[in-house]
Amino acid sequence: MTDRTAEELAQDYTALGHSIELITSIIGGTSMADEDASDRQDCVDRNTQHLELMKAKSDWGSESFTATDSAISAGNGYTAS
Repeated sequence: MTDRTAEELAQDYTALGHSIELITSIIGGTSMADEDASDRQDCVDRNTQHLELMKAKSDWGSESFTATDSAISAGNGYTAS
């Protein structure tokens, strides 16, 4: 169990949004399009792992994780080419 303050929870939830946005934009081809496939894959993998770790924290309140779950699923299914 973690004991984050309301401010820390808000910051962490915002960080989730940044990871979701990055995963989505890489998969959609609007971010890192000029980078090597391995770099894109590494970035998606790191951000997907971040989402999984953060979502697993037990002190969330009533936050929605619908977008987080979608990004985790997309990130886990992504194979850069």
